[in-house]
Amino acid sequence: MLEKKEVFYENAVLVGVVSQHQDEEKLQEYMDELEFLAFTAGASVSKRFTQKLDKPDPKTFVGSGKLQEILFYCKENEIDTVIFDDELSPSQLKNIEKEMEIKVIDRTHLILDIFAQRAQTSYARTQVELAQYEYLLPRLTRMWTHLERQKGGIGMRGPGETEIETDRRIIRDRISLLKEKLKTIDKQMATQRANRGKMVRVALVGYTNVGKSTLMNVISKSEVFAEDKLFATLDTTVRKVVVGNLPFLLTDTVGFIRKLPTQLVESFKSTLDEVREADLLIHVVDISHSSFEDHYESVMKTLQEIGVEDKPMILVFNKIDVFSYNKKEEIDLQPIQKENFTLEDWKKTWMAKSTFPTIFMSVLQKTNYEEFKKLVYEEVKQIHTKRFPYNDFLFEYFEEE
Repeated sequence: MLEKKEVFYENAVLVGVVSQHQDEEKLQEYMDELEFLAFTAGASVSKRFTQKLDKPDPKTFVGSGKLQEILFYCKENEIDTVIFDDELSPSQLKNIEKEMEIKVIDRTHLILDIFAQRAQTSYARTQVELAQYEYLLPRLTRMWTHLERQKGGIGMRGPGETEIETDRRIIRDRISLLKEKLKTIDKQMATQRANRGKMVRVALVGYTNVGKSTLMNVISKSEVFAEDKLFATLDTTVRKVVVGNLPFLLTDTVGFIRKLPTQLVESFKSTLDEVREADLLIHVVDISHSSFEDHYESVMKTLQEIGVEDKPMILVFNKIDVFSYNKKEEIDLQPIQKENFTLEDWKKTWMAKSTFPTIFMSVLQKTNYEEFKKLVYEEVKQIHTKRFPYNDFLFEYFEEE
């Protein structure tokens, strides 16, 4: 009998700032997301620390008093890790670690760590490694000090300047090597995309953890890894799908997220190429999430940045089976829940008034799934008909699978 492996969670605290660019409500949304990221990475959050500032302190992100409060709490409660909600500059990181003397990471480092855990293929691992080195390079002094402390080095000194410079050169060489490797793989992947012929390409896009991989599994009858954690899948998955009598290629892409590290946007440009070259986008939105409007806008902004916002798109508002809404100021009104909110009610909401074809469904429960298939069929058929105008006879009937 195999022994059950015990899961170890690091004790962590979160730190964020209410500033002129981020009000208290927005910060709490980001902190909720940061806590989910921490859980995904393997941390248990004990406490959140927030402070109101016009802008983050350039030396230590938060004020010296708040930093001492965090330090005292960490010592009293045996905290392993302090996680900051925004990307810290190399000098901020160095100054905070001098005070803390425990592990300090920021949102970017945390996301990179999750990506490193989740990368399965050689290509994804290469992308993540490149992003990690680009993040590490300007922070090398701090990282060396941190690593030496982990190894139990005498005193708190980092290695000599000559050694750091040598290491910087090694890292720069490694970055150049990884970029060349990615160029080669990108060419191979571009050739693979070209070799797929003229089949209609459909790409699933959306915020992380909205149900894209689950939808991929349902519609393609495949087993793509899906889990209720952020960035459950990193590797682009392509499946041939037939709906009715119409075949097309369906691609599952990495989930988007607010404050996505710039290193990752560059490293994962190949995933974005799958979106750029798609004929149709299926934008999946988790309607049960309290910030789903914000998530929708974040994805649309990213699509705009890569120049694909005008592509044909289907909007899928997923997870209607777990949707619940009841504002605090409306406590005497009946809350909106799946039991008292029908599909017809959903069709009367502002979400249904989009310029894109829109559908409300639960992928997991297959609620409204047949309508979804018909909608996909009609959209793919339009693209297919324009590409092959003499094959109209193929679409005389919609055949159930």
